[in-house]
Amino acid sequence: MLTKKQRDLLEFIQTRLNRDGVPPSFDEMKEALDLRSKSGIHRLITALEERGFIRRLAHRARAIEIVKLPDAMNGKSDGGGFTPRVIKGDRPDTPPPAGAMDVQVIEAMELPVMGRIAAGVPIEAISHISHTVTVPNAMISGRGEHYALEVRGDSMIEAGINDGDVVVIRETSVAENGDIVVALVEDQEATLKRFSRRGSTISLEAANPAYETRVYPDHMVKVQGRLVGLIRTY
Repeated sequence: MLTKKQRDLLEFIQTRLNRDGVPPSFDEMKEALDLRSKSGIHRLITALEERGFIRRLAHRARAIEIVKLPDAMNGKSDGGGFTPRVIKGDRPDTPPPAGAMDVQVIEAMELPVMGRIAAGVPIEAISHISHTVTVPNAMISGRGEHYALEVRGDSMIEAGINDGDVVVIRETSVAENGDIVVALVEDQEATLKRFSRRGSTISLEAANPAYETRVYPDHMVKVQGRLVGLIRTY
């Protein structure tokens, strides 16, 4: 059985993974659970991992994968099960021929890769298509145009975004606090950062303590899109 804090953290991680495709940073976890230090988050993460609810992925900074959920979080009584989501489709009335291979067809589409985006200090604004990349339709979030960008830099590494990754972006000019966005600064420089608005200022926050948060008057920043997916090759 999980404690309330452990359950709250697991639910917060699940919500952010479903929304952004990447886990929250330790600072975001600390704020969400109203803890005074990140050491409390480390203890909760370790407890969830020891109980088999999450897995920390190797070679990725603070990347977390949910392995299972308590039954209570699936609308059931307390327990330790996990109910996967199932995509229902047509099922043939007759079995396939003997020896036939089961093949899962994943619908996909091509997106333009609009060049490189800085996950560090801003680089020149991106306005050209370098090539295309094929992404599963399930990664396309909501309505509107989508495009892809190749990440350069490590300022978003604690959000699970590494140098060389390709991010999938949905075009939008609006964002909510906490969204990871493509931001155009002074109509000249583009960067990938976490968005936060406070009054008439906009903060572009890194997910790496080596980089400072940059604060601009709101008229100097234009949101170009919101992160909806990530592609990594090995």
